[in-house]
Amino acid sequence: MLGLVRKIFGDANEREIKRMLKTVDRINALEPEFQALTDEQLRAKTDEYRARLEQGEALDDLLIEAFATVREASKRVLNKRHYDVQLIGGMVLHEGRIAEMRTGEGKTLVGTLPVYLNALAGKGVHVITVNDYLARRDSSEMGQIYSFLGMSVGVNMNGLSHEEKQAAYAADITYGTNNEFGFDYLRDNMVLYKEHMVQRPLNYAIIDEVDSILVDEARTPLIISGQAQKSTDMYFAADRFVKKLKEEEDYTIDIKLRNVSLTEAGVTKAEKAFNIENLFDHGNVSINHHVQQALKANFIMKRDVDYVVQEEEVVIVDEFTGRLMVGRRYSEGLHQAIEAKEGLEVQNESMTLATITFQNYFRMYQKLAGMTGTAKTEEEEFKKIYALDVVVVPTNRPTIRIDMPDVVYKTINSKFRMVVEEIVERHKKGQPVLVGTVSIENSERLSDMLKKKGVAHKVLNAKYHAEEAEIVSRAGQRGAVTIATNMAGRGTDIMLGEGVSDLGGLHIIGTERHESRRIDNQLRGRAGRQGDPGSTQFYLSLEDELMRRFGAENIMGMMDRLGFEEDQPIESRLITRAVESAQKRVEGNNFDVRKVVLQYDDVMNQQREIIYKQRREVLNNDNIRDIVVGMLMSVVRRAVDTHCPAEQVPEEWDLQAIISYGESTFLREGAVTEEQLRGKEREEVLEFLESVVTAAYEEKEASMPPELIREFEKVIVLRAVDSKWMDHIDAMDQLRQGIHLRAYGGTDPLREYQMEGFQMFEEMVESIQEEVATYIMKAHVQANLERQAVAEGQAVAPNGEPAPKRPVQAGDRVGRNDACPCGSGKKYKNCHGA
Repeated sequence: MLGLVRKIFGDANEREIKRMLKTVDRINALEPEFQALTDEQLRAKTDEYRARLEQGEALDDLLIEAFATVREASKRVLNKRHYDVQLIGGMVLHEGRIAEMRTGEGKTLVGTLPVYLNALAGKGVHVITVNDYLARRDSSEMGQIYSFLGMSVGVNMNGLSHEEKQAAYAADITYGTNNEFGFDYLRDNMVLYKEHMVQRPLNYAIIDEVDSILVDEARTPLIISGQAQKSTDMYFAADRFVKKLKEEEDYTIDIKLRNVSLTEAGVTKAEKAFNIENLFDHGNVSINHHVQQALKANFIMKRDVDYVVQEEEVVIVDEFTGRLMVGRRYSEGLHQAIEAKEGLEVQNESMTLATITFQNYFRMYQKLAGMTGTAKTEEEEFKKIYALDVVVVPTNRPTIRIDMPDVVYKTINSKFRMVVEEIVERHKKGQPVLVGTVSIENSERLSDMLKKKGVAHKVLNAKYHAEEAEIVSRAGQRGAVTIATNMAGRGTDIMLGEGVSDLGGLHIIGTERHESRRIDNQLRGRAGRQGDPGSTQFYLSLEDELMRRFGAENIMGMMDRLGFEEDQPIESRLITRAVESAQKRVEGNNFDVRKVVLQYDDVMNQQREIIYKQRREVLNNDNIRDIVVGMLMSVVRRAVDTHCPAEQVPEEWDLQAIISYGESTFLREGAVTEEQLRGKEREEVLEFLESVVTAAYEEKEASMPPELIREFEKVIVLRAVDSKWMDHIDAMDQLRQGIHLRAYGGTDPLREYQMEGFQMFEEMVESIQEEVATYIMKAHVQANLERQAVAEGQAVAPNGEPAPKRPVQAGDRVGRNDACPCGSGKKYKNCHGA
């Protein structure tokens, strides 16, 4: 089999595989030796490898023996022996790259090799899956190998207490979903006590279905949001304004990008309407933001298409499924803008307490790797954004699946009729059929049509992961008909039933081309696993979304001229190539969108790292006196710089202004007089004020127990940092929403965002310092100090659905006899407090 590699794969890929084959030979050579070991001797290898690491050996030095150890353990525990190509896949993952392996090649088992090797270092290995079901399943099954070899395994699920999460993260190997790992990072940077942090430093992660997590979900960040108490008047004012505007004259709409922009005339009208000089001034960010959302609400978002109004509420319609998404709200004020448009009561805007994109979260790992059946089409993105190479790993057996050319019909109705006819024909002879749809709505449409034909079938829609995995695994049985949205049951093998190979194996029908070739390839890849027979075909119509976006009118006209009947198909490689060309264009557009999202988030990410680092310093240090005094001195220095500028002569300095400002922040009333400052040089004024403030602070310190003043400092700093950072995230978000309009003035919006974002961050830091100085010097210290969260947050995943609630303010104490916060109904001492 491996001899075919040179014919199938390109030069660079071939060289990589050839290099790894030499290592495979060395691992295979150890097999007899490891087979002869007892279970205890095999388990003892873990301790031996760890000792060698401590003595200075590198992980690479242990790879051959470690892989041989895992292979032998897997044979004994799971009765599964890693194929040679699986060893290659394991090496690709260990090197921090992406292994593209076809469906059915055993990616889950491949992961055990680098996971074990890297876990030997004791720094933790994270295995990231797309849903909780897969995390539980894989940790349970593959965990048997790790446990056999003396390693601990944890599962990181939503809803665990921080003690349970700490235990999961402390394990050698931790399984969980991308959302939960990201949310835990954000929550760790919101806790009020260091004891409540759950994650260790991010060491090594292997992402299963890496394309789904790092590409499909990368456009929308993880968000922990809270309620913002803001006036809603501005939404109505902006709505009234945009309703008076005229298309083309005042604003333009880009249907493809679903974007609406003010023209220069529109900008002038906005400035006049809101009585401002420049809509793009830093001080007018809020007005600009509200106008932009009102434009989008009125001219992009369509009632009964994008949303419906039910019982005086705006309810989102899922663009993929057509279902109502009750409880979900558009973010960034768009939902409120639609409420104003529809004349409804405007709800409080949710405020972002913490946010991060998957790109920036996963780039924090020391080493990152991933595996999927489809990554090559997105190789450029993986390389540019994550510095991850893609290596195509050869299949264990040659692929004999037949991929038939696309069939195109004039209308959606005719397409679905022919799909049903094809299913009925294949079902009659017992051949299993798996039908892929792009939406739940289409799944249900097909299901209704099959019911009328009396064809028994199962429908999946990527909502009930455990149940669906079971159904998908049976999709290869004789006579089975399964309808699934493209992502349903992902990560589950489809085994062929008895006699199915003779019928041609599993037949895949795609009912529409997805805008990404990768998703189509995933659907195709469900057939023909491990050298099984199988076939695939896509049924398209000229009314499909992708076809309409890219020139279907021309083909429709041609079919009409040639007198094509509605049920008469066009079956042509030419159309298949045209569709793939359209997909490449859409993929390129989507990559550009994700790249821009990341470029903007990189600005926030630099700021986030600074704030989170400062926050961790506050939490981890028992004594932050130096941090607080440093903030105090910064405030004093700024006051002197402002009122005693170096370019002015001392006689022109506004000494009274320094005293007035000082008395409102860092000075006691009457502590300093103008007379004391007059006649001093600039540096002398600064030194004098610093000495007065230092003496006052030392006096305050001496008046109370050390532990009280130290806790007081932490309470003040944490509150100032958290509240100001929360406001800053909101301000940066609003700036980003309107910044693209700067392009009208001939400036680069991203550069403007970077410059203004930096300025806003500097202002936020100064604001934090000023608030700390004021409270430290002015506040009366109470004996019963308690750290409090500035807001309670709700985690929101990239799909927009709220994650089950888990309290963010970890400083709250639960009494032994109180009800357990997990919702079990038991007392805390009998549940999570046991």
